[in-house]
Amino acid sequence: MDKKFGIGQPVPRVEDPRFITGRGRYVDDFDLPQQCYGVLLMSPHAHARIKRIDTAKAKAASGVLAVLTGADVLADKLGGLAPPMPEDMGGPKGFRTLRTILATDKVRAVGERVAFVVAETVAQARDAVELIEVDYETLPAVIDVEDAVKPGAPALWDEAPNNVSFALMMGNKDATDLAFANARHVVSLKVHNTRITANAIEPRAAIGQYHPDSDSYTLHSTSQNPHGTRSSVAGQVLRIPETKLRVISPDVGGGFGMKHGGYPEDALVVWASRKVGGRPVKWTSTRAEALLGDSQGRDQVVTGELALDENGKILGMRVTALHNMGSHVFGAAVVVPLFALRLAPGVYQIPAVHAAGRAVLTNTIPLAPYRGAGRPEATYLIEQLLDKAARTLGIDLIEIRRRNFIPAAAMPHKVGTGITYDSGDFVHVMDECLKLADWDGFGKRAAESKKSGKLRGRGIGYFLEEAAVFNDRMVLRFDPSGMLTILAGTHSHGQGHNTVYAQMVHEWLGVPFENIRYVQGDTDAVPIGRGSYGSRSMHVGGNALKRAADGIIEKAKPMAAMILEAAAGDIEFKDGAFRIVGTDRALPLTDVARAFYRPAHLPAQFDVGLEASGTFAAEPPNYPNGCHVCEVEIDPETGMVTLARYAAVDDVGKIMNQLLCEGQIHGGVAQGVGQALMERIVFDEQGQLVTGSFQDYAMPRADDFPELQSELTEVPARTNPLGVKGAGEAGATGAPPAVIGAILDALKPLGIEHIDMPATPSRVWAAIKAREVKAAAE
Repeated sequence: MDKKFGIGQPVPRVEDPRFITGRGRYVDDFDLPQQCYGVLLMSPHAHARIKRIDTAKAKAASGVLAVLTGADVLADKLGGLAPPMPEDMGGPKGFRTLRTILATDKVRAVGERVAFVVAETVAQARDAVELIEVDYETLPAVIDVEDAVKPGAPALWDEAPNNVSFALMMGNKDATDLAFANARHVVSLKVHNTRITANAIEPRAAIGQYHPDSDSYTLHSTSQNPHGTRSSVAGQVLRIPETKLRVISPDVGGGFGMKHGGYPEDALVVWASRKVGGRPVKWTSTRAEALLGDSQGRDQVVTGELALDENGKILGMRVTALHNMGSHVFGAAVVVPLFALRLAPGVYQIPAVHAAGRAVLTNTIPLAPYRGAGRPEATYLIEQLLDKAARTLGIDLIEIRRRNFIPAAAMPHKVGTGITYDSGDFVHVMDECLKLADWDGFGKRAAESKKSGKLRGRGIGYFLEEAAVFNDRMVLRFDPSGMLTILAGTHSHGQGHNTVYAQMVHEWLGVPFENIRYVQGDTDAVPIGRGSYGSRSMHVGGNALKRAADGIIEKAKPMAAMILEAAAGDIEFKDGAFRIVGTDRALPLTDVARAFYRPAHLPAQFDVGLEASGTFAAEPPNYPNGCHVCEVEIDPETGMVTLARYAAVDDVGKIMNQLLCEGQIHGGVAQGVGQALMERIVFDEQGQLVTGSFQDYAMPRADDFPELQSELTEVPARTNPLGVKGAGEAGATGAPPAVIGAILDALKPLGIEHIDMPATPSRVWAAIKAREVKAAAE
């Protein structure tokens, strides 16, 4: 084994040269013979009844091959996209929305798909879309999540007159009420976790092809979950066996939960291909269509309360939340309120907890998991509450956390919402982060900022996540030359699985790193998979891969014993070779693998070929955690916030590749800072999208960040043999409370105690001016 490629080594991503030299293969890079193009007609109304659709002019337009509407969906008896619900996991019953791939009776959000035009060229399809005449009867719309649950609010669905799809409740209400009754101090806070969107660098795209000879389909899709996309399109919409649909997800340029798969367009292109005689149909989203058509994230309004004793120890916590689902519960949206409530206690000992949330339907674009999916919402609430408690009780920010952390000696620890943390050393992680951030040197830096007319503040965010879900399967297969292929059920779209899985297999089996091939994202090549989301790949995929590696050794040992003319019990495997114990006689695994491919005289006890599979389930999951510290400078004349320093220390369990892990954290921090300072989806009162382009929706850029100081610490998970924890969502979870906490600390001398995300210059400036006016009046 070459140690420079082993587990834990900072091996650069082997896939990067292909990407940075323009040799990546994304869906839009594929052009199939006789390909034609699809363009969507999207609803201009947030809520309306479709009275009539006239497609005659569009069908007669030059180059048009088909114009499909909801009437065609009904005529072909297509199904709809139905989401998982709490009742499917043993929770309370609710109202399950059904999302048809084209609207059949009503539209419930701007951007809902109304018609699909297929033409010889994209330009011809776009021109034809303009010729479709739709007679809408506009209906009252409700946009704001709080307005939607008020008595008399317009109902989106007759089956949900109160606009609530489902409700969740956790903890012990009686014990929590008693804790508050006995509390010396109570602090409360209402926060809005702003609606944002992923804006992946690669817009979604899909190519569908129907094969008349086999009555089957192929779908190229920008999906981080190709097998899940197959289940949605084949099982729910087309109502065909899954083996009749091959899904290929090649290189994918960013997912963040948004590319979870099973969008209307995925089904539209394969269905449209059948309607035009089997010609491939390609659809590629524009950026404007992405802002209208991609699932969005966050949008939670929550009130939290803490009950504390005279020493600042937390006695109880209450959480009451409204989670905006948009027009439909879409994809895995159910997990967002689930995690936001389940992880509400954070890393703190809270004897009594009661958390309740409602999933609310509004006339807006559907929401779904976005990097973190409920974990950032939970962390933001508890960290903001602790900051307010520290100010109210006059306790230092760090000290109040020390008094309430769950100690490492108390692990495993069951929290009030019913889950059990297996491991964690929160005091150590925070102390390491304070050192990295030079917490004690803040006073000097603040004085320098003051000389420049700036306000300087510091904030801390300690987060904990629940990572990994479901089971998965990984396969290892040798070819006759001794090359090894990994067939992955997970899906890499920036994580670097090609690299890190090869490192792991190289260490376990001793196969040369350069002789390990990686295959993913093709449902014909990979028998089963769950994709990558929820920081699951290392926990589920990594441990399944270890079982596959163990299976290879177990299968190969009898062959090695036969070749070495020894008993199998006398054979050991070490450093990539089988050895007779106590001797120097050895045989590399690759040589043994070749022996399985003898064209003749293969003993009957051996199968032809050497391969093994492994499965693993996230039962239970793991709990990564970390501490982030941010310093900001604010120009009081303009409200401009500048990130001056940022430090992060993350406990990701056993580290497989530090370089890739820190890259994940850096990317997450960028998205978390974006939410805290600038990103925000805005609708007007009629449900029109105001932030419909990058002229209106701000995105963070490289020059918005200081150099990120990042360190990793290893507290191995006890929930899986590798000891790994998730890392992909850490930065997006830790950054918002750290940044907003720093801003409020900077504004504290002015008497400002609350500001909502995003803390844009205009919002900060307005808060400063409002406080100045109030102070003058006093």
